Amino acid sequence: MKLNEDVSPIPEKYIKRVTSTIPFGYRISDISGWLKPVDSELESLDFISKMVANEELSLRLASEWLEHKTNRTMSARGLQKHVDKLYGRRDERLANPS
Repeated sequence: MKLNEDVSPIPEKYIKRVTSTIPFGYRISDISGWLKPVDSELESLDFISKMVANEELSLRLASEWLEHKTNRTMSARGLQKHVDKLYGRRDERLANPS
């Protein structure tokens, strides 16, 4: 069997598609089986996640802001899972380091 030499490398920041659900901040790409990042959505998600982690904004308001800003929905629970994955659960973030 001969290897196909015109296979282009996967661009940076692309992620492998593993489920039917497209994660927030990504779109279906022209490369089969891969998802293309949407920088503006990922930047908005990063910005709002920090605010939620620092308790500057509620999950509900943050998810509404994301929808308004990006025109894509993310539930408050989905946002909570994202923040918990990045920054740890709320009780862990607020725990006193003694």
